[in-house]
Amino acid sequence: MVTLKEKNKFIATVLAFAVIPMSGLATDIYLPSMPSMATELHQPESNIQLTLSIFLISYGLTQFFAGSIVDSFGRYRISMISLALFVLSFVITATTQNIFVIYAMRILQGVLSGFAVVAKRAFFVDVYEGEERKHYLSIMTIVWSVGPIIAPFIGGYLQKNFGWQSNFYVLAGYSLLLFLLELIFSGETLKKRNPFHIEFLIKEYNAMFKAKDFFYGMIMCGLSYSMIMFFNLCGSFIIEHKMGYSEVVAGYVSLILGFAWMTGGFLGKALINKAFLPKIRNANFIQLFLIILMFIASYFSNNIYSLVAFAFLIHVTAGFIFNNYFSYCIGRFPNSAGIAGGLTGGVAFIITSAISYGIVAVIKPQIQLEVAEGYFVLGILGLFILSMIKFRKAHI
Repeated sequence: MVTLKEKNKFIATVLAFAVIPMSGLATDIYLPSMPSMATELHQPESNIQLTLSIFLISYGLTQFFAGSIVDSFGRYRISMISLALFVLSFVITATTQNIFVIYAMRILQGVLSGFAVVAKRAFFVDVYEGEERKHYLSIMTIVWSVGPIIAPFIGGYLQKNFGWQSNFYVLAGYSLLLFLLELIFSGETLKKRNPFHIEFLIKEYNAMFKAKDFFYGMIMCGLSYSMIMFFNLCGSFIIEHKMGYSEVVAGYVSLILGFAWMTGGFLGKALINKAFLPKIRNANFIQLFLIILMFIASYFSNNIYSLVAFAFLIHVTAGFIFNNYFSYCIGRFPNSAGIAGGLTGGVAFIITSAISYGIVAVIKPQIQLEVAEGYFVLGILGLFILSMIKFRKAHI
């Protein structure tokens, strides 16, 4: 096995940062193309929306065990296999007209994203130590959030000029480029391989699920990210089919809402020293207040400006809650941070995919008022979980 050479450490680090946003790119780049996919493939909206949900489910499930596998079999080999299969799967997605083949490829892409992201997350722990490690891990979090921000913006232009297939050709090309550069400049960074023991994993997962604060934290992460994915599932259809705007406009809207998510994350870091539960509850109350205002405003204004303005503010609160709880859950078990991070991400994305798709399927949002209804369901669920946390703490 080729090990990472010291002289290539910097460029290998840049390549690791380039792989990290892959999950966000794979989920968000084709959002402006979803209405066109439904038309060209002769499928109802729900079938196209399902391509996003099944990706998230497979991505979430993979994170349950990916950490242990890359600890046992190495980071480099897993990354290279993932990138190679990415190329193949994206090309197949772009060239088929069969929705079930697309479903199969999206499941595979979710699995590959889980392995690739976990492997590269471990890369920074292997290569760097102390403050330098903290520095690169903090940058990694920001880089991860860049994918969902820029992807729909790029996807809107690709859709307008080349059609929905171009999104997946671009992803295939990006994966191939990374594969070739990794082959030349990167290498294995794992110094000591751990045995892969199912019994150990079960013991760790059992301990984590029994920790109620950790358990509720994972649920809150899932509910927070569900707000983002809920809009992603229905937003492009509303903007393009109901409001009559172009794919490029839908891409700009996703770009704006991506910045809302990042803003919430930065606010979470800025207020990191504030009392934890009070600031989360305040964010939830502000969130519900904004949703109620969105309800009221829907009877007076139902256009793209009011829709995006309210969605932006609501997504800021969702990003704030997610950032705080995700950081809390990862740090909750410092001796098993990799497993805790994988479990948190896995549960959060499974909850996200199930709840966001379920709400869209039931409500079938077509106008601003119905989008507000979906947000309201998620906000009330968050309030319920936070009330449970408060109740339990009152009885400890």
